[in-house]
Amino acid sequence: MAIDPAAFERYRRSPTARTTLPRMVLGVVVVAACWFGVTLAAIFGGAHGWALLGPASETLGANDPVGRFLGTPVGLFATLGSFAGIWLGLWLAMRLLHRERLSRLFGNSASIARAPFIKGFAAVAITSLLTEVAYLALKPEIVRGPVELGAWVLLLCPLAFFAFVQTSSEELLFRGYLQRGLASRFRSPIVWAVLPTLVFAALHWNPASVLAMNIAVMIAIGAFSALLALLVYATGNLGAAMGAHLGNNLIGFALISHDRTLGGLALFQAAPLDSLAWTPAETLLIAGTSLASILVTGLLLLHPRSPLKVGPDAADPEQGGSPVSPAREQEPAQP
Repeated sequence: MAIDPAAFERYRRSPTARTTLPRMVLGVVVVAACWFGVTLAAIFGGAHGWALLGPASETLGANDPVGRFLGTPVGLFATLGSFAGIWLGLWLAMRLLHRERLSRLFGNSASIARAPFIKGFAAVAITSLLTEVAYLALKPEIVRGPVELGAWVLLLCPLAFFAFVQTSSEELLFRGYLQRGLASRFRSPIVWAVLPTLVFAALHWNPASVLAMNIAVMIAIGAFSALLALLVYATGNLGAAMGAHLGNNLIGFALISHDRTLGGLALFQAAPLDSLAWTPAETLLIAGTSLASILVTGLLLLHPRSPLKVGPDAADPEQGGSPVSPAREQEPAQP
């Protein structure tokens, strides 16, 4: 299954000469500051407002108001919406530090490729549902979620929107800003693919979970992150990665959740992954099932005979992309 590197080569060469390591480090600081500020406003401000204005039956009181707020649908939307801080930080970094439009991170066409986005979403939706069947066969503990079906239908569209805000912001940062920027300076995929993947996986460490399950989840998230990086490499666009990421998270938020904090709107709730009840053998099987699911997802999206195969984003600059200056095009990446 050979992948033509031409699309990513063009994407890698698209940053301006202002994309230097010091500016990228400063850009990450700007993103982190914006994310932190928006998170404080969304979660703590939302918890305070919910305590004052929420229904009497939902009054939070003084006992862990933030924790109880996060367990409500509004709290889930606030948590996911707080990732808009990453969008804001990247916009500021691109405009002020790199003198580029934010859309240049989307791909060679300076837009999110629609067809690869849909295919990425569909592929992950298929494999996620099959994975859930395997999980239930392993531990058949599933209960109906607390949200009524009518309310769930009404909340599904806003949930999908806020889930897109969350997942797309992570793709913009890790597979766009970092992968594109590092690849423009270094040829080795250890730098531009492996390092962002390791950071992305480390940020999902759950201190409330047992060590074995944390390791299993880190392996699964790291493998999924590597697949997303490979999709960007194959297409030169974030569309497929954004669709796949959204499909993965939306299944957990809306259909079957294994998270006691972010699963308040899911139709069904299964055994939480941070539970102490998982045996070492079950943990190993979960990791293996997740890796198999990610492998099948990769085949669905990259195998030449797959109906969901994604193609390269090689749009002509005059048809929506931004031209790459000849000087920048000829500039070799640092070893």
